[in-house]
Amino acid sequence: MIKPLTAAISSILLLSAIGSSAHAQNATAPAPASDTNTDAKKDDAAKKEKKATNLDQVIVTGVRTPKAVDEIPGAITVVGKAEIQHTLLVTEDATAVLARAVPGYAESSQAMSNTGETLRGRIPLRLFDGVPQGSPLREGTRNGTFTDMGIVGRVEVINGPSASEGIGAAGGIINYISKVPTKMGNETTVTMRYQTQGPRDSGGWKTGVTFARRQDSYDLLLSGSHIDRGVTYDGNGRRIGLNTSGSLADSLSDNIFLKAGYNFGENNDQRIQASYSHFKIDGKGDYYQVLGCRGPTDNPPCDVPRTNTSEKGHVYGSKDAFNDFEQYNVEYSHKNLLGGALDINIYKADQAMRYLPELADDKQDPLIAPLGTLWDQSEIRAKKKGIRTSWTRPDLFVTGLELHVGVDFVKDQADQRLALTDRLWVPPMKYDSTAPYLQLSYDIGPVTLSGGIRHEDDKLTVDSYTTTYYRNRVFVQGGSLKYKENLKNIGGIWRITDEWSAFASYSEGFTLPNIGIPLRNINVPGQSVDRIKDLQPIIFKNDEFGFNWRGDFASFGATHYISKSPFGASLAIDPHTNDFIVSRAPVRIEGTELTGDWQITPSWKITGIYSHIKGDTSFWSADPAGRYGAGDLKKPMGVLDINPDKLAGSVTWNFLANADATLGFTTLMGRHISGSDTRPYDGAKFSYDEQTHGYTLWDLGVNYDLGKNGKVSLGVENLFDKQYILTWSQLAGYQNYWSGRGRVTSVTYTITF
Repeated sequence: MIKPLTAAISSILLLSAIGSSAHAQNATAPAPASDTNTDAKKDDAAKKEKKATNLDQVIVTGVRTPKAVDEIPGAITVVGKAEIQHTLLVTEDATAVLARAVPGYAESSQAMSNTGETLRGRIPLRLFDGVPQGSPLREGTRNGTFTDMGIVGRVEVINGPSASEGIGAAGGIINYISKVPTKMGNETTVTMRYQTQGPRDSGGWKTGVTFARRQDSYDLLLSGSHIDRGVTYDGNGRRIGLNTSGSLADSLSDNIFLKAGYNFGENNDQRIQASYSHFKIDGKGDYYQVLGCRGPTDNPPCDVPRTNTSEKGHVYGSKDAFNDFEQYNVEYSHKNLLGGALDINIYKADQAMRYLPELADDKQDPLIAPLGTLWDQSEIRAKKKGIRTSWTRPDLFVTGLELHVGVDFVKDQADQRLALTDRLWVPPMKYDSTAPYLQLSYDIGPVTLSGGIRHEDDKLTVDSYTTTYYRNRVFVQGGSLKYKENLKNIGGIWRITDEWSAFASYSEGFTLPNIGIPLRNINVPGQSVDRIKDLQPIIFKNDEFGFNWRGDFASFGATHYISKSPFGASLAIDPHTNDFIVSRAPVRIEGTELTGDWQITPSWKITGIYSHIKGDTSFWSADPAGRYGAGDLKKPMGVLDINPDKLAGSVTWNFLANADATLGFTTLMGRHISGSDTRPYDGAKFSYDEQTHGYTLWDLGVNYDLGKNGKVSLGVENLFDKQYILTWSQLAGYQNYWSGRGRVTSVTYTITF
């Protein structure tokens, strides 16, 4: 069924076009480095501006300073305003736009949780206006839902590990950038949305208001929104079970965002900007989950498989699940300080996440209630504050040589509790980081060479604690670990002609292995924090090369990468609890990505992406006692880490001067992987087998502009009401047997005045 579709579309080779305006976080961002190059390069840039595809897009994420995309040696995706708006017509899921537009991004979980949503098989670092979301100490898979996507102007994705941002950027960097006032004077936008799947309890509403003001010396953006979501149904018309890690269904969310900037100094070359964001999504608690059954081999077994569903009711004494993200951010910039551009960013972020109640083995305690009767809820609390600094000096000593230096300071802390019984599950953890970095880039005619280093000087401190009843109530001696790493990167890009460019790069990344999981799973006495091997960092080494072609009305790009981590981490499922555990062993991931777009006529445009990823790890890690080393790379990495092949595309038709329609699709292909190995030391045999079934979903968005009377839009998610099981849910795990959403119809009205 997939092959005819693939053949028809692969002949065009599609992708999400690199979208919107050149400036990132504010209207007075420093000019791109290319503006200070030689006259020859200016002439070359002038030719490029004639292309239908704008090559002078500016990004700010992975390189920490504005830079044109055709000067960065790597695969870059900039999801612009149009793509975000189309996705919002179809769904309010914050990560759905990434699944549609970024080749290496996994399928959307369709939940409050972003479990399984990796980038190139690794956990990405998510930023909101440059501020890290989530915590590397305890990855709660909730850092993909932290704001209302209606205030996001663009999303910039740097694929592959990045040393420039420090800890957490394993799969790459995803920076959500808030909108900026673009019109002089006042501008107010009101958005109202209604969605339904037919049944009365599936209805949902959104109301949002954004006020923007821009004057010569200052700008202001105020935004607020409220969303009331109903319960969701699958393609068979059956209620979908609430996600154990948190559901968007049956929830309320509120978002407040304030941002103000003031330009001053000679030629307005200095700017101070402050922003505040508070986002909270709460489960309404109207439904409880009824577990499904995968068939005769399940426990307990059933004759006919059935997915999890939801029934009216409430677990007595339980609390609602929520995400609560609050962020303060102050930025000072000076575009002409000692011949360079200075940027100082000071931030503070508090985050809290509560999960659904569970009657799980690892939450029981006979001192509180008889075994098998105790319901409890997990809650993660994280706080961080930091300072990010950078100074960029173009034309250092010679024309075209750019120096970029800075230092970052971060203080991060997190813990995890069982909220209903007030028990400690993961002890308080503190992480302090000081990281100076230096980056050089050199433009030599049509070639840009770049390289740099970042030094991580970090310290982890964990309090002494006692594990839960399920882990034998063992005492663990607290202590500290120090991490010192030098992370390097080097690369080059060659602009062969006005249309062709090629690049190659090597980069390193650094992160922690979700250390809260190994800490809470300790069940052997006599342990101390400084002797737990699983707390060692993960170092990623990434090789990448590719090319891009950009013509007058079309573009195409291809990238191939190999990512290695000698002491990596992959997710596995504990056969006793069915919960996640972290496996520390060597990891190798290799992938290929294709992107493209074609403006067939002024009225017709086709875009699309393709991604293939393959990953391998070892069945066992090195023995701490030194009896044996890690195994060979014979265990394939499954859907918890590596997404199946993905093909996605869209066709946009401007059928009237004031109306357009976009038909899109996303295909996740089926996959069967298996492997086995025998450990020489003791003859132990290991095997792994996983099979997932693919599916194709279609969506439709239609806009009709009423001029001064606003705009009316229709969105249809899962256009053909297909019944399917989410790919990552096809793997047996703890209470995770969920269908995907059936057809959802939405009507949106927007007016700006």
